[in-house]
Amino acid sequence: MSEMQDYASSLADTSSRKFETFSYLPEMDAARIRKQVEYIVSKGWNPAVEHTEPENAFGHYWYMWKLPLFGETDVDRILAEAEACHKAHPKNHVRLVGYDNYAQSKGAEMVVFRGQSV
Repeated sequence: MSEMQDYASSLADTSSRKFETFSYLPEMDAARIRKQVEYIVSKGWNPAVEHTEPENAFGHYWYMWKLPLFGETDVDRILAEAEACHKAHPKNHVRLVGYDNYAQSKGAEMVVFRGQSV
């Protein structure tokens, strides 16, 4: 059996924290983020953008950036909204969510921009 890897993280060091599954993998570049958005759109999920301060990222409440993009299928527009949120709140983490109407839950969520801790 292989060794289980321990990820050094702490509450005091906000840059070391892990969020969702993708944060345990190497950081996604723009092309990989785009593929994830394409997947969300292909599933018919409603994309939404959320943000929060790094010190509050483990809370259950993240601020909604505008309303969810109900029925939006333009990947470039979705990515532009995530970028606009990041520009408006450069110190905050920004995540993209795909809401599954059928299951009434999140089908996907990933942090696409990490904020700077103060």
